[in-house]
Amino acid sequence: MTVSIIGAGVAGLTCACVLVDQGVSVKIYEQSDAIGSNACSWYAGGMLAPWCESESSEQWVLDHGIESIEWWDQHTSNLTKNGSLVLSMQRDKRDIQRYATLTENHRWLNGSEISEMEPDLSGRFERGLFYADEAHLDSRLALQQLVGYLSSKNVDVQFDRSITVNDCNSDYVIDCRGYGARHDLPELRGVKGEMLLLKSNDISLSRAVRLVHPRYPLYIVPRAEGLFMLGATMIENDERHRISARSMLELLSAAYALHPAFGEAEILEIGVDVRPAFSNNLPQLRRNKNTLYVNGLYRHGFLLGPAIAKLAAQAILDESKFLEVKPCALS
Repeated sequence: MTVSIIGAGVAGLTCACVLVDQGVSVKIYEQSDAIGSNACSWYAGGMLAPWCESESSEQWVLDHGIESIEWWDQHTSNLTKNGSLVLSMQRDKRDIQRYATLTENHRWLNGSEISEMEPDLSGRFERGLFYADEAHLDSRLALQQLVGYLSSKNVDVQFDRSITVNDCNSDYVIDCRGYGARHDLPELRGVKGEMLLLKSNDISLSRAVRLVHPRYPLYIVPRAEGLFMLGATMIENDERHRISARSMLELLSAAYALHPAFGEAEILEIGVDVRPAFSNNLPQLRRNKNTLYVNGLYRHGFLLGPAIAKLAAQAILDESKFLEVKPCALS
């Protein structure tokens, strides 16, 4: 059996790894010039936080997100398993209480416990929530490591802007183009996300920190060499080329509220892209002839990528499961 995969973001690469691990011959095509140059995976925070995400997500996200942490631990070397910290300003204490009510597998921290866990946040917060079993990774390094793993299995990514489903000479095709597949998946919508990559040597964090916000979740994820990923907005449109002044101000204000040292941080990069989502914000498999569409990962690409890849592999390897997949409503 041969399988061609179009799209080398987190969905495509996890599908490729799962299939290769089961002995399937795989070819990967990417419609851009480099890994990450045309994928919202490149701008992901890389948080593997199923319990935190359950604050606003379905049970499916929690159950399959938990499974994915182990998968990433087996396929990358940059997983940081220090848990997640959720904080709020004093004025938002009711919001963090609500957050605690909607989630599980956490414990409350007092100010001294927060200071012990993150010394640079000493004296800044009176209470917080700690999710000990969560993790985070550097999403860009993780993508590169998956490419390296596949290369070790003699599977390389071929870059071809013109490649289409019809060009793939294989038994099955898996389409992992994200929002690029919107013309084939008319139910797909775009959710704009904006992020900043900051550099500061004046503050150190050892885990992902979420700051409860009345309108949307904000997070800061530490990376190596004083880098921090700051995100992310969720705007219901498909604009993918500019950040708004309002979003920039709110993201930077949140970082400054966490610690004033971020006021002197260097902005290394501004990222804007569109997350692909269906109406229920859950990923889906769709089929059309011998093509399987893997899409709708929304803001859970790294958290749910391995889980949806396993379902895709099951469908490819079992004809009866493939036929059970809901057909595309092609426009």
